[in-house]
Amino acid sequence: MSTWKRRMSLAIVLAWLPAQLILAQEPTNAELKKDIEILKDGMKSLQKDLQDIKALLQSRQQPPVPQNVVLDLADRPVRGDKAAKLALVEFTDFQCPFCARHVRDTHGQLEKEYIETGKLKHVQLDMPLEAIHKQAFKAAEAARCAGDQGKFWEMRSQLFANQKTLDTWKTHAEAVGLDVAQFDSCLNSSKYAAEVRKDIAQAQKAGITGTPAFLLATTDPASSKVRSVRFISGAQPFAAFKAQIDAVLADQEKRVAAGPGQKQE
Repeated sequence: MSTWKRRMSLAIVLAWLPAQLILAQEPTNAELKKDIEILKDGMKSLQKDLQDIKALLQSRQQPPVPQNVVLDLADRPVRGDKAAKLALVEFTDFQCPFCARHVRDTHGQLEKEYIETGKLKHVQLDMPLEAIHKQAFKAAEAARCAGDQGKFWEMRSQLFANQKTLDTWKTHAEAVGLDVAQFDSCLNSSKYAAEVRKDIAQAQKAGITGTPAFLLATTDPASSKVRSVRFISGAQPFAAFKAQIDAVLADQEKRVAAGPGQKQE
């Protein structure tokens, strides 16, 4: 073969090889991208787990809230069996992102396992942090006004799901199917402002300083008053709530089994 032909053949081979190398790398690149996506998903899951662990550790570091706090839940919104022997009293702020996180991530599980089964009733008390959340107090009033039309819990969900546009009251009223004129009249009159203030006073009495905060409380069928037995601070994972609730329910069962006047072991 002549030198010229050899050079031409070598040139063709050299031109052909990069293309083949690129083609050979394409599947590897695709696999690499897939691996990166898997790692990203793993990191997101790990970050959530770390947030949950951090919340648990913070709750343990906080000073204990006084036990045996008596709260009056008269005329407060209740979800679940009103005769339930245990109440989960939630102090919340409609503009608080951690309160919204609790509603989004945990409340549904609590409702399914404890509220719908009659083991627990859920009662909301308002604790708007007015110094940092300018719309929270009015939002609490808006939820109460929706309650006049039997839509308190629907408005609660609507407001927590739309915290960035919290003050578009008419839009929220329409979204949950309210008579808007009636709702506006209630909201503009500040009909429930005094009731929200009462909730804030009860939070202060209980020693609660941040939201969301929860008290597990024993109930009395003959009274609207409850007595606190456990405190849960912050947007805890469902497992944290479950551990506390199950412990109180088990204690109640022991007391019933022991009978009146019987000493428990």
